[in-house]
Amino acid sequence: MFRIRRVYDDITPANQNAIARVQEILRDQFPLVPKKDINKLPEQLRDPMKYRFRSILFVAEGLRGHMDGFALLFHEPTLHFCYLDYISAALRKTGGGIGGALYERVREEALDLETIGIFMECLPDDPRLSPEPVLRKQNIARLRFYERYGARPVINTAYETPLKPGGKNPPYLVYDDLGLDFKLPRDVARDIVRAILERKYKGVCPTEYVEMVVESFEDDPVQLRKPRYIKKPPVPVTRAVRADRRIRLVVNDRHDIHHVRERGYVESPVRIKAILEELNKTDLFQRVSPRHYSERHIKEVHDSGFVEYLWKVCSKLDPKESIYPYVFPIRNRARPPKDLPMRAGYYCIDTFTPLTSNAYLAAKRAVDCAITAAKQLLEGYRLAYALVRPPGHHAEVAAYGGFCYFNSAAVAANFLSKYGKVAMLDVDYHHGNGQQEIFYERADVLTVSIHGHPSFAYPYFSGFIGEKGRGEGRGFNINIPLPENIDVETYFHKLKDALMRVSKHRPRYLVVPFGLDTAREDPTGSWALEADDFEAMGTMIGSLHLPTLVVQEGGYDTRVLGVNARSFMTGLWSGTYSR
Repeated sequence: MFRIRRVYDDITPANQNAIARVQEILRDQFPLVPKKDINKLPEQLRDPMKYRFRSILFVAEGLRGHMDGFALLFHEPTLHFCYLDYISAALRKTGGGIGGALYERVREEALDLETIGIFMECLPDDPRLSPEPVLRKQNIARLRFYERYGARPVINTAYETPLKPGGKNPPYLVYDDLGLDFKLPRDVARDIVRAILERKYKGVCPTEYVEMVVESFEDDPVQLRKPRYIKKPPVPVTRAVRADRRIRLVVNDRHDIHHVRERGYVESPVRIKAILEELNKTDLFQRVSPRHYSERHIKEVHDSGFVEYLWKVCSKLDPKESIYPYVFPIRNRARPPKDLPMRAGYYCIDTFTPLTSNAYLAAKRAVDCAITAAKQLLEGYRLAYALVRPPGHHAEVAAYGGFCYFNSAAVAANFLSKYGKVAMLDVDYHHGNGQQEIFYERADVLTVSIHGHPSFAYPYFSGFIGEKGRGEGRGFNINIPLPENIDVETYFHKLKDALMRVSKHRPRYLVVPFGLDTAREDPTGSWALEADDFEAMGTMIGSLHLPTLVVQEGGYDTRVLGVNARSFMTGLWSGTYSR
């Protein structure tokens, strides 16, 4: 078994390892490739157009991360074509379907890019051009492989003319129209051939050779060789959402153990059910089981005494009992009450967030889900969604409130910050006071929050525009408080501004504390976003093309919760892959 995924850059450890293995395969199996061409692969991915082609790398990896093969595709967006530079299985991995799976993924990518097809070079099967029987047999096998997909050599041209007279095995130019039945016009073909020879073979093909080959394309439309090896119809391009493009979905499987049944308590288990019902209507998601992680990750952002208090008090409560704080000992923080229920107000910021027997366990599992989802980004996936409750973005270093106990999104952001700069974009209706306090003196994690102004919206005491960070974190906390009643155009204008600030930070990862309480008629908000608006929001955020983790926060109108979540995630997926 193996998986195929796209490697977008050399940022994550998984991608760095994949690129290194691809370079090993190139050195082992293509000994004539110049060393400089192998070494430039990371730069080709980081700066796609520097070499006048956009480089797209796919890797086939075994279950234990072993490299089974790769394909390197070039995309020319102006001339609307793709060029397959390399496709290869690793040593001792041939014959296992790896090449076919890679080529099918390449074909799908080329079709999604709205190209006219894929061009490639294949060594000839003509004895006059390839006189060595053993090599010619390999050439035939390769041409037979591509012919299965309808790809055939271009004929009646001088493309296979050796650079030096008498040279052996000059390549055919092979064309795959992706099943579009596209008749390739002569002038289009000439432009494409010129691009291939001048860019891929820069400094190798003399100008007069390039002109000779280009001018030899006289048929209009260009002619392809008739099928020689395969009698069946070509294999069609499949359009299913591939595994490497699916959103990795991690659901808190223990969220419902925290069920507060008091009248009016809107943070209920049905929220997750409502969202899942809608997500299951699409094929965009791949479920991933949450893993258990040490408390150490929580204590890196939360005070250890606070964490231990939550564990102690929750573990001692009767399952039917809830504690709501009603004493707030802020006047003498050095001497908290000894009685645990009385101490709740020492750590809580409001009077409506209860402690229950399972609050700690559910919140801890939400953190596990967020870290599990974050690790999917480190493994090379672009999008991950931690669908969790209880929420977390109101939880500060040593305080809970707003239905939040541990700040799952902040724990995940801190985890990712070990691998590069992070930006947090909180789009919940309420201010993300938790991550603001947690990262207030840090420059490696940018915190941005778009929310209702604290003059009328919870938590009331933070979220003001003047709160910009402190010390090294000065300028790395951005609050965008908005009026109680705004139109959609105003919201998107502010979102655009927030995205510009995120881009300026140049993060490697984006974490989105995702609230759906900005929806029309949400019981905790006053704005009026609808499904189409959430989709547009997702598209705008996805257009940053960053590895993105979404962590569920608020949103309490279960009539539209699922539709709005699905719309946002659909837009996020579309924006991310709209290159």
